[in-house]
Amino acid sequence: MRPYRVKCFLMKYIPKIARIPRPEDGLRAMVERAPQAEALAASWIERVRPLAIRLYTLRRRIATVAVTLLAASLFVHVMFGANGMVVYKQKRAAYEALRKQIIQVQQENDRYTQQIQGLKSDQKSIEKEAREQLGYAKPGEYVYVPPVPAKPAAPANHSAKK
Repeated sequence: MRPYRVKCFLMKYIPKIARIPRPEDGLRAMVERAPQAEALAASWIERVRPLAIRLYTLRRRIATVAVTLLAASLFVHVMFGANGMVVYKQKRAAYEALRKQIIQVQQENDRYTQQIQGLKSDQKSIEKEAREQLGYAKPGEYVYVPPVPAKPAAPANHSAKK
């Protein structure tokens, strides 16, 4: 009983398997369709020929426009791109500002270094700092300390406040 079912199963699906075409069949089909392909190509050539002729006559203008657009896009990219001239000038100005700031800080640092060296070695500068910051005085001298300004009193009339 089983072999019969296998045969039925095989017989059922075998006719649906496509046979492998031979190369001659493909050539024959191509030869049969050649006139249709030639007619289609001729109709396309007739449709495209005026456009091709027009493009051929305008080829210099088209090339000029293409080169102009390319040059304009390159100009825009160079001027305003991520690393363009505008950004370059901004970074250059920031660089110059930082350079000036570095020079000022170095000058200030040099001034402080000189002041430190003076305080380490010069007796007059030590005396000057002691008098100014600590309020020291030599015997027989008087130190004048200006009074601290008093805070102004709040106005009695509140009409000035808004």
